Amino acid sequence: MAQKARKDRAKANAAALNNLHVGALAVNALFLLAHFLLRPRSLLAWFLLSLPSFLCQFVLEKSGRPVYDPATKALKSAGEDLAAQGLTEYMFDVVWVTWFADVLVILFGNWAWVVWTVVPAYGLYKGYGMMGAAKGMMGGGGMPAGMDAGAGAGAGAAPAGNRKQRRMAA
Repeated sequence: MAQKARKDRAKANAAALNNLHVGALAVNALFLLAHFLLRPRSLLAWFLLSLPSFLCQFVLEKSGRPVYDPATKALKSAGEDLAAQGLTEYMFDVVWVTWFADVLVILFGNWAWVVWTVVPAYGLYKGYGMMGAAKGMMGGGGMPAGMDAGAGAGAGAAPAGNRKQRRMAA
């Protein structure tokens, strides 16, 4: 059963990576063709703002590509789950926003690179949310004003902790 799950993840990862690379090739080739054949756009801005996208694609390729044994063609590693939430999801978002900005720059001009500012803004937003969650886990929430540690810990109060800890305390 576990082998089937690994094979399914390997197949899904390979398909996702192939789609990612084909999409990147299409969008970047379209940008370069539009630059050289239609209207010149800033190649420096394109390179600098596409660099994070290229790096994300490289990291996704290295971590998610399935590895097969060359002799037996057996699956050695299915790679990391590319459908996972968190950093993997953010890397895909960086790639897609960069593609969107590329297309907008082709259509409307260099000022459309402003759309790309969504990437660091979203990263700051997520980072701020993670810092708030970390404070809460570290006990940084604190007690409400006017309440000391002994108050509310009377005979009828439930012990702190998760359900298993409360059952063991009772």
